[in-house]
Amino acid sequence: MAEEVKTEEPVQLSLQDMATCVQIVDLCSKRGAFEGPELEIVGGLRSRLAKFIEASQPKDEQQPEGQVPEVEAEPEVVESDS
Repeated sequence: MAEEVKTEEPVQLSLQDMATCVQIVDLCSKRGAFEGPELEIVGGLRSRLAKFIEASQPKDEQQPEGQVPEVEAEPEVVESDS
């Protein structure tokens, strides 16, 4: 019997994917998903992604927009002890 040789496709990551990641970080940050100690790490990653996207874009093209929808945060309900 002949063995089948399966070749895996290389993982593809586009500038669009990276721009979407930047927008996800922004959205999560806006919603308070990160704790204080995590903010430095998350912010550093976001900055590196944004710089890479900017440096990789042809000079005459706009930066790619991510597909993360902007959703307004629901207002927090504060109960008073009155």
